[in-house]
Amino acid sequence: MDDLGTRVELPNHVSRIVSLVPSLTESVASVDPSALVAVTEWCTHPADLSSTRIRGTKNPDTAAIIALRPEIVLANKEENRLIDVNRLRSAGVPVWVTEIETVAQALISLRRLFTEALGWSAPQWLTDADAAWGAPVPERRRPTAIAVWREPWMVVGHSTFTGDLAERLGLENVFGASSSRYPHVSVEEILAAGPRLVVLPDEPYAFSAVDGPECFPQVETALVPGRLLTWYGPSLATARDELRNLLPNS
Repeated sequence: MDDLGTRVELPNHVSRIVSLVPSLTESVASVDPSALVAVTEWCTHPADLSSTRIRGTKNPDTAAIIALRPEIVLANKEENRLIDVNRLRSAGVPVWVTEIETVAQALISLRRLFTEALGWSAPQWLTDADAAWGAPVPERRRPTAIAVWREPWMVVGHSTFTGDLAERLGLENVFGASSSRYPHVSVEEILAAGPRLVVLPDEPYAFSAVDGPECFPQVETALVPGRLLTWYGPSLATARDELRNLLPNS
């Protein structure tokens, strides 16, 4: 049963995989990159992955995927469209859909993916990630806004993996009670929410020292690698310590 409770018929050991999720691509590649027969254009880790590309996460080439005859297609409830999942399933292609909105869900889902869906052993980095994120959550919370896009500005809202990860780092998401998971806001609305810190990752929007911080001259900002903040894969093993070192202490 995948994360959404759908029964998926699979062989005991999967060796032909199509991944529609960058984080899951990196996760699978950390164990056996040769098993990935196709991935999306957004699957940038590892950089030397030679798998066939089947367009993006929102517009995968379903005909090409079907022709590749994968034993499993990996998808995610947030990142991929239900219509594409249904098209593949209607063609007889097994699709395993993950649902990940918290760090705890990510760790459980990834372990199930390896051991139940693929029939593989869980990698060491997943055990390391379990230990890293099992550490106590800081009691002191700093009001924080986490931007993910500009023009229009978008921030992390409620029920997101990134928001939960930030909370576990001791950050209080000032848009955590928003009605949207990724609300569109103005700079004025961000400031009005009262953050003492604005986090600017380098993906999906490539915030940099000259693109983003200048909008918040009265608030402390932190530029961080987006992969540490938004990806749920091998980076989870070190993301907690790396982000704590990158974020201001005050």
